[in-house]
This record gives sequence, structure tokens and C-alpha cells, in this order.
Amino acid sequence: MDKLDILQKLLDIKIKNRELFNIALIHKSWAVEHKKDVHNERLEFLGDSVLAVIVAEYLYKTFPDKDEGELSKIKSVLVSKIQLARWAKQIKLDEYVLISKSEEKSGGRKKESILASVFEAILGAMYLDIGIEECRKFMYKNFLFVTKEVEIQDYKSVLQEIVQKRYKKLPQYTIVKENGPDHDKEFDCVVKIDEQVLGFGIGKTKKQAQQNAAKQAVEKLKKII
Repeated sequence: MDKLDILQKLLDIKIKNRELFNIALIHKSWAVEHKKDVHNERLEFLGDSVLAVIVAEYLYKTFPDKDEGELSKIKSVLVSKIQLARWAKQIKLDEYVLISKSEEKSGGRKKESILASVFEAILGAMYLDIGIEECRKFMYKNFLFVTKEVEIQDYKSVLQEIVQKRYKKLPQYTIVKENGPDHDKEFDCVVKIDEQVLGFGIGKTKKQAQQNAAKQAVEKLKKII
């Protein structure tokens, strides 16, 4: 059984145009290394738009009481590189994406940018091969049913609203430490108001560390407000 047959089972779809999905799995670094002209960036571009439509429609129907601003915040979380990378790992795209030897050595299979890109490329291939309705079913069945659990993940925005209202200032984020080799770094972050530490967070990216610090701060402030 080749990788597309395995992927087809993981995705729970019927692939018609196998070449589209082969292209979707080719990262540009692999194409350059092997002197190929074809890679997944065009499918990624298409998949990004397909994803945006499906997620926006889902949120519109799922949260009838939320306004445009609230829906936009949830959407930004769901289409973020962090979230798409998680989904890519969930369907094992990290195992099947083709990357260059240099990317392999530098931990490319763990990079959120590469995983997010291949996820969008696969969605673009699905759209061209089997249509928007199948893409919608795929997203609803595998990912969007957990939307309510990830609804409050933009903790930086939540913290900013709380702090501005309470202190009339903006929270300040500082990366205080970097751990690990370049291909597998971990960042420590603190968020403060003046010299008062509100929260601490660790993450694989600076943004993730900031979000985790903001989450701790939000949870702390909600107890005293």
C-alpha cells in the first residue's frame, strides 16, 4: 500500500486525481533540491481560501449570538498556523510531506509553517478533486466539532481588554529565556503591568509562549476581579 492509499484512509475520502495529492505533499524545499518545478504553494493558496469560507460559515451558524468581532477572534485561532499544524499532525501529514534533506535535519517535520502549509494544500487538492461539500464534511467531521473547546484561545486579546479596563494600560510581554537547539527551541515568556508579573508561559514559538503567559494572567485576574 503506497502513501496515498494510506492517506486516503486517514482522510476518509475517495481520491480521484492522485497527482493533485502528490503535489499537495511536495514542499518547495524538496522541489528545489530535486530540481522540480512543481510544489504545493499554489494548492496552499487555494486551500487557504477554502478553509476560510468553511470556517466562517461554520462559526456563523454555530454562534448566532456572537458579533463580527467575536467571530473574527475565534476564526483567527482556528486558521492560525498553530492550529493547522495540530490538525496536520492529527492526520499524520507530518509523516508524508516531502521536504529537503536540510529541512529534515533542522526539524522541518515539526515546523508549524510547513505543517500548516501542507494541511491547506491537501484541502486545496480535495476541493479540486471532490468539491467543496466533501471539504466541508471533512472539516466538520474531523476538526470543527471541537470549536467550542478552542473558542477562548486568543488569550492575548482577552487579557488586553481586562488590563485596559482595570489598569488603563497595555500588558507588556518579555521573552526571558530560550532553551534548546535552533530546530527545537522553547521560549519562556512573562507578561507584566509595570513591574507586576501577571503570568508566565512556555511555548515552541514566541507567540505560543505569549499566549500561554496571557492565559495564566487571565485565569489569575478573573479570580480577583
